[in-house]
Amino acid sequence: MEKKNSFEKDLTRLDAIVEALEAGDCPLDEALKLYEEGVALIRLCSDRLEKAEMSVKKLQLTPDGKAALVDFDGGEEEA
Repeated sequence: MEKKNSFEKDLTRLDAIVEALEAGDCPLDEALKLYEEGVALIRLCSDRLEKAEMSVKKLQLTPDGKAALVDFDGGEEEA
């Protein structure tokens, strides 16, 4: 099984892919492979960010005295 890279390593690799593709000096076959790898990394990083955003919440009392999970952006979910 392949070892899972950290978010930061995947983002660094994605930056390197973008630079290589923007340089425009890759052969077509290599550019297509890099593009496919980049798309996969974008999906992976987006999923990780979405999961992280969903897990970052705090417990807070609402004005009516009920406990609620509150996102850092101010949204509320009943606990």
